[in-house]
Parts: sequence; structure tokens; C-alpha cells
Amino acid sequence: MAVNRADPADYYALLLGLRPTGPAWPTDDELLHGVADGLARTHNRALDLMDEADPRTTLEMLAAWERNAGLPDACTGPAVGQAERRTRLVQQLTARGGQSRAFFIALAAAMGFPGCTVTEFPPFSVGSPCSAPLNTAEAGWPHAWRLNAPISAGSYPFTANSGCDEALAAWGSALLECVIGRAAPAHSAVLFGYRPDLDLMDAAGVTRDLMAGSGASVDLMTGDLHGWTE
Repeated sequence: MAVNRADPADYYALLLGLRPTGPAWPTDDELLHGVADGLARTHNRALDLMDEADPRTTLEMLAAWERNAGLPDACTGPAVGQAERRTRLVQQLTARGGQSRAFFIALAAAMGFPGCTVTEFPPFSVGSPCSAPLNTAEAGWPHAWRLNAPISAGSYPFTANSGCDEALAAWGSALLECVIGRAAPAHSAVLFGYRPDLDLMDAAGVTRDLMAGSGASVDLMTGDLHGWTE
């Protein structure tokens, strides 16, 4: 049930009804006006507190909410405007992690990098194909994986306004690498590639080609394939 905001006149009328009756009591009581004003302000501030308890509607306590949620975000920086700050706050409080390819591909897409893929690097073993890379366990490859962004993502081509000492083309996104690196499993080593993914391997070391729309996912903890279709 919705609770309406109060006006001092509402409380004044209630207080008048609580007074004893008789000619000794003034028709306009200044003391009750002061009490009614205080009660109305307390009533309305209580309603304000209900709004402040919800991160979607908070205003006065927005900074406190952000502090508890670890905002401004170290990767994306401070938001601009109260509406965007509240949106970031709700996203931070409701975000759920994941360890599958699908999770990281979706996370990259949400930051404006659609079409990413994930490459994992299993160590070479006696059961690996002869053409498999010689990734060794000592080098940490069992826990290494790479997020492959489309070659156009984060690219900075050389233009007529570029300096003569600048590269003809450059790739990279500090935002993408910060957010993905922070969300990556703590035991893993995440790499980043800004080119088409031509050497995606499954957990057995077999070269595959898995695009974001295939519906397949791999658990980075176990290497299990989910929803795989040839």
C-alpha cells in the first residue's frame, strides 16, 4: 500500500481533533501548528528513507551506496549524472559472475565488443595430435586463455591527421582488458588478441572454430564443452 506524503495542515487537523472541547481552547492554536510542522517533516523524511534504501531511487545516499559497492569503477571510471550513476550502481549490485566462454563473450559484447571468441591453450600431452602446439604445463598453459576481439574492435588506423611517428595501425582497448581481466578466474592467465580467431582449440587440443552465436560454452575451470555442435 502506497503511503502519501504529509502536509502540516493534515497533522494540524488531527491534533485539533485530539484536544479537549470547550470555549477555553483557541480556535487557532499556534503551539499545535509548530507540532504539526515537525510531525509532517518527520513523516516525509521517513518516506525519503524508504527511497534511499533502494539503489534504483536513492539520491541523498547515492555516494554511500557507491562507496559500499566499490564505485566509481576502476576500469570504467566515474559515471556522469545521477541517472547513469544509479544505473552503474544497480548493475554492480546485481551482476553475476561466470567462468564459461559464453559469459566472457557476453561481457565483452555488453561493453561494445560483439563477435568475440575465446581460445584456450591445453598443455601438450601424449594424447595430443602431432600438429598441436607444444604448450607445457611448467609455463602455466593449462590455465591460459585468450579473448579474441574482432580486428576492428579497438583499432586506431593511421589517418591524414596522424603523426609521422605513429603506427600505421594499432589495436587494443584498456577498458575491455581491465574488465575481462578483473572478471577472469583468479588462477587463470588471460591474454587478448585483436584479430579474427583462426586457431581456436578445444580442451583436447583440437583446432575448432567457435563463434559467439554457436550457443556453445566451455567451463574454464574444467574445460568441459557445453552445447557443442560440429
